[in-house]
Order: sequence, then C-alpha cells, then structure tokens
Amino acid sequence: MTKKTKKQWLVVSLVAAGMSAPVVAGTQTPAPAAPAVELKVGDPAPAFSLPGTDGKTHTLAQYKGKAVVIAWYPAAFTSGCTAECKSFAENGPVLKQFDVAYFMASVDAPEKNKAFAEQEKADFPLLSDPDKKVATAYGVLNARGTANRWTFYIGADGKIAYIEKQVNAQTAGPQLAAKLAELGVKKK
Repeated sequence: MTKKTKKQWLVVSLVAAGMSAPVVAGTQTPAPAAPAVELKVGDPAPAFSLPGTDGKTHTLAQYKGKAVVIAWYPAAFTSGCTAECKSFAENGPVLKQFDVAYFMASVDAPEKNKAFAEQEKADFPLLSDPDKKVATAYGVLNARGTANRWTFYIGADGKIAYIEKQVNAQTAGPQLAAKLAELGVKKK
C-alpha cells in the first residue's frame, strides 16, 4: 500500500466512523452526510405545498380528513417513471373509485413535469419539488439528487399508514389500488 493509499484509507475510515478526518494540504475531505430522515408508519406526514401539473398548488392541509398518496419518482421522461405514470393513468377509473387524492411527485421543474404529464396523458396531478425540501422531509432524496421510487400512503388522520419502497413501475396502478383496498380506504 502506498503512502497516499494509506492516507486515503484512513480518511475514508474516519469519515465512515463519523469522525472528522485530518485536513491534508491541497486536499478537501467531505464532511459526513447528515443522517437521512426515516419516516415510519404512524408518524405524522410532513406538510407540503407543491405546484401540480393541473396548475394548482396542492397542500397536505387541504386534504385533511381524506386519504392521500404521494408516489415519489426519480425523473420525468425516464423509462421506469414513464411506465409508472402510464400504469397510474391506465388504472385511473379504478383508482378514482377510492376517496383518495393521489399524486406522483419528483424534484423536476414544474415545466418538465407538465410536459411529461401531457405526453403520458396523466389524469391526475404530478407535483414538483425543485428545491427538494419536501423530498428531504420525506426522506426520499438520494445521493444522485433525485427522489427514490417510494410511495407514501397517508391516512385521513394525516399520519403515514404505509410506505412502499418496492414499487414495480409497470404495475404501480394496480399495486396502488390493492393497497388502498387493504388499508380500508373508502370508495366514493
């Protein structure tokens, strides 16, 4: 092991252990990342106020007393996100039978999500969080700066009823309908 490799290994080991590493002239050691938020079932859902592709601003507060679903996705116009959006749109008639407000959300700009929603004929709003504050509050922001594909089911009481971290983009619509039924969300 070279002297430089030993120093790099020491720095990585110290940072991984949560300790500060010595600063070596001419190098910059990144500070350890802050721990990500990890929401759990039963936690109050973080408040949000986000622009939707329908031209409205959607807030959690405006849906008080109603179930809400936020399906976070990494990026508009990518293959997995396109499949997920199509699955939601194709299953719209089934999903709209439930008394639920459901959205897909990403950290994309509102203009990009609007074009994506139009292309995929989304019959539900896509929400935009370009400053990434809501994604951070939900703990979905990843190291790439995009959202993880996680779906949050929020009960009428404003608390998280379920978090799906194993979303199948191709079957996201039927998966959503099945989980709403399992959670006992009323039909209209």
